[in-house]
Formats: sequence, structure tokens, C-alpha cells
Amino acid sequence: MRYSQRMDRPSQFAEATLPFAGSLLVAHPSLQDPNFRRSVVLLTAHSDEEGSLGVVVNRPMNQTLSEFDPTLSNTDLESVPLFYGGPVANDKLILVAWKWTPEEGSFKLYFGIDDVKARSLLAENSGFELRGFIGHSGWTEGQLDAEIEEGAWVTSPLMPEIDSVQGEEVWRMILRRDSPQMGLLADEPDNPSLN
Repeated sequence: MRYSQRMDRPSQFAEATLPFAGSLLVAHPSLQDPNFRRSVVLLTAHSDEEGSLGVVVNRPMNQTLSEFDPTLSNTDLESVPLFYGGPVANDKLILVAWKWTPEEGSFKLYFGIDDVKARSLLAENSGFELRGFIGHSGWTEGQLDAEIEEGAWVTSPLMPEIDSVQGEEVWRMILRRDSPQMGLLADEPDNPSLN
């Protein structure tokens, strides 16, 4: 199934045309899979031999860690927000922390950390964004590359707004930034006849 023709992106985004750990996968506007509809995935690992792994960063569950796991009540982690990470192992909690350092042009990521490391990052007031994810997104060897080739995903470089913009708006923002044509598709209603 082909989702669209490839869209040209401004040259400053050319480096993100292939998936790599630390890039974003942005669902094409016509992707209907309910697990990934209008989603933005932070790719945390990508290998030709082992496949790919990531978490959906724009699906807040409107819960905190303590609401999910009462044993985390009255701890430093109780108010950490919880997100839907993807359809794989969706009964498991994964703690992820990241930090932008714009002046250095760097992005540091901790994936699958334990609560001790998460607490130490919070205690250090180190500037890390900490989130809990229920489940993750995974692709077998070659699967993600094939889905990108079909047009199901657009790859994009990281953007600091994933820390502050939530839900479908970050999805639209990335598509508009990377391609005006994709931005128009992202703004279309699900059912144009109801417009």
C-alpha cells in the first residue's frame, strides 16, 4: 500500500531522510492504523540487523506515574506524566529521560531507565524531561524501512517542541515545518464531506 508520493523537504532537513536513533517518525496523514494515527515516534534504536525501537511522544494518557503505580505515590516520581508508547509490551512501564542542549547542539537520551536513575536525574535538577511510557513501538529487521518506502512514515529531525507541545498539534507542527504540502494534508478534516 502506498500512502503518498515523496515530498521534497527543504535542504536543512535532508539529513533526516533515513531513520536513525534520535530522529522522529511522523505518521503520514493518510495512515489509518489506530496504533499510530497522527503519531510522532521518537526512534530510540535503529539497526539494519535488529530492527527499530521507539516510543510515541504525542499521546498523553492524562495520568501520572503514581496513578498508574500506587507504589510511586509520595516519591519524586509521583507526578511524572504517563504516555502511550506503542502497541508492543503495552502492559509494561518504560521510563525515558531526555535533555536538549541547544548551545552544544546535542540531545541526550536515557531509555528504559530504572526508578533509581530517574530519581537521581530529578534530584540533580539536571534539566532532563522525564516521562513514563506504557508500551513501546517496535519493528523487525527491514520492516520500518519498508514502511517508510511505502510512504507510511515521514522522517524528521528532532525538535525541542516535543517537550512542550502535546497531542496532534506537535504532529501537525512537524509536518508543516518539513513540507507545506504535508501541512495541508495534516490540516484536512478526517471526513471532508462534513466540512
